[in-house]
Amino acid sequence: MPLPLRRELAGLTPYGAPQLDVSVRLNVNENPYPPSAAVVADIAADVAVAAAGLNRYPDRDFLALREDLAAYLLAESGVALAPAQLWAANGSNEVMLHLLQAFGGPGRTALSFAPTYSMYPEYARDTATTWLAGRRETDFTLDPDVAHATIAEVSPSVVLLASPNNPTGTALPLATIEAVLAAAAEVTGGCVVVVDEAYGEFRRAGVPSALELLDTYPLLAVSRTMSKAFGLAGARVGYLAAAPELIDALRIVRLPYHLSGVTQAVARAALRHAPELMAQVGSLRAERDECVAWLRARGLTVADSDANFALFGTFDDARAIWQGLLDRGVLIREVGPYGWLRVSIGTREEMAAFRAALVEVAAL
Repeated sequence: MPLPLRRELAGLTPYGAPQLDVSVRLNVNENPYPPSAAVVADIAADVAVAAAGLNRYPDRDFLALREDLAAYLLAESGVALAPAQLWAANGSNEVMLHLLQAFGGPGRTALSFAPTYSMYPEYARDTATTWLAGRRETDFTLDPDVAHATIAEVSPSVVLLASPNNPTGTALPLATIEAVLAAAAEVTGGCVVVVDEAYGEFRRAGVPSALELLDTYPLLAVSRTMSKAFGLAGARVGYLAAAPELIDALRIVRLPYHLSGVTQAVARAALRHAPELMAQVGSLRAERDECVAWLRARGLTVADSDANFALFGTFDDARAIWQGLLDRGVLIREVGPYGWLRVSIGTREEMAAFRAALVEVAAL
């Protein structure tokens, strides 16, 4: 039966990484540590309270959650924000969709710099926003002069910068972000710059957050998620920090009561346990640095990473390496650019299994 599908969607397949039943899953940048019994108990108790009121719509502006997020960011990044500067949605994916619904659309352009997160062009496609991608340097850094020239040429309505970047793990210096913001300020009609810090908590010591720039740049938005550092990928909670006026624009395009009472309860319970959950982040940082050093010691090229994964290569046949690891029960991710592979950081046991399998497959 023919469907009256939008022309730009014809022949496309849904986004999705392989979900395979293997012993070591290191392909989608999940936190390998499940919530502790104490966290699970608190979540369950709060969800039970929320369940008793499910006959009523939830707080559509989730004010208590926004207060909790502001308190968390103050502790994590040292940046004081008012609750009116915070937004949340069902994963950072929905946050990004809200941004492009509000500031993208027909006749408008979203710009990023490749290689970067593969969902960005899909957010643009889904909102009928023109998508354009400039280029990063060969070491995956972003040249401020190149970024400025590209923005001047394209005149985008939205610029998307992942920092740390996915799939490379590369963090952007604040000076580079400020150069992008300066170029965006020259765009006629204005341009929102979104810094996607989905992996922000994993950044190395001394690497700052773009949250520090919010007071200076009213068209800056910084996106975060609870999927990675908090180990809540299954809860689907993402959030955004920006000027109150920008946040108010997102309230126009969101669907009514988009954040369920259960979701709000789960997020608030997890935030009360932030110190415990952040302790796991420290161990994952150490495991990442050990993995990067091990790969480099065996002659492989590894991008500097401030995330919970490492991009390594290059291989003449990356697909064969990926398949060889999978045959040994280790699932990682085959991503662009050509010849590179990405491994998420798992437990010590999982990383040992990855190393042993890679030695066999790649004859390291």
